[in-house]
Amino acid sequence: TGSRDEILFINYLNLFCTTTIFFREGITVKQQSDTSEDSHTHRVTGVPTFILLLRKKTLQNSTMVLTLYKKDTSAPCRSVFMVFEALGIKDVKLINMNLQQRDQFQEEYLKMNPQHTIPTLVDDDFVIWDSHAITTYLINKYAKDDSLYPSDARKRALVDQRLHFDTGVLFAALFATMVPVLYHGEKTFRPENLTKIKNAYDIIEKFFSGPWLTGDTLTLADICCVSTISSLNEIIPIDVNLYPKLTAWFTRCSAQEFYTKANVVGLQAFREMVKNTVA
Repeated sequence: TGSRDEILFINYLNLFCTTTIFFREGITVKQQSDTSEDSHTHRVTGVPTFILLLRKKTLQNSTMVLTLYKKDTSAPCRSVFMVFEALGIKDVKLINMNLQQRDQFQEEYLKMNPQHTIPTLVDDDFVIWDSHAITTYLINKYAKDDSLYPSDARKRALVDQRLHFDTGVLFAALFATMVPVLYHGEKTFRPENLTKIKNAYDIIEKFFSGPWLTGDTLTLADICCVSTISSLNEIIPIDVNLYPKLTAWFTRCSAQEFYTKANVVGLQAFREMVKNTVA
């Protein structure tokens, strides 16, 4: 590693050498018009052209748009929305999926995601699905620090454990409860599934040794779990007398800007869906 001045000198030297090569060799460049389908070639003969080529490449890299296939009522999708908000990622193309109309089984979607689940993220030529895989990918790529997903092995292990709890217990209870009323025409929740929700509350109440799920710092575990629990709370409201720590945590999460901006609208849609589906 060198000093700042040494690094700057090397960068300027690289730029000078590259420019010199363009001048000396007269490289032929194939350039696509921004306003026409016709392409043309020209010889690089001066600094302005070289700078324009660099600028064009930079703009291409900086305007790459993420695409997310989603459904607003979906708790896993809303966890991705909240991570977008927490990371300040604004340039996202959102494509709504109608699961009742089986959009997830369309041929093109199955080519991307053979599990036919949502959400699915497309980043250039990279496709990833599962909300936990998506959110950790986004944090690893775009976060300015590791506060949401710590690099320390033990701290990360705690976050990962909570994420697995979200998948295997919280979301499993939500999925089991909602599928019969959404897809099989049932008008009431099955008692055994409501018991799963209560059992999940019982367990997570014991997780808290601090204000957040893994201790003193808000992490991805809180974002993903609160997305699911906010939906479960619409089915069985969290009882403050039975679950004081869970209630306090839920209140803290609900006050976060990422929650109010990225979870509330979809949660309201979920609330209306439950109201209109269950007798």
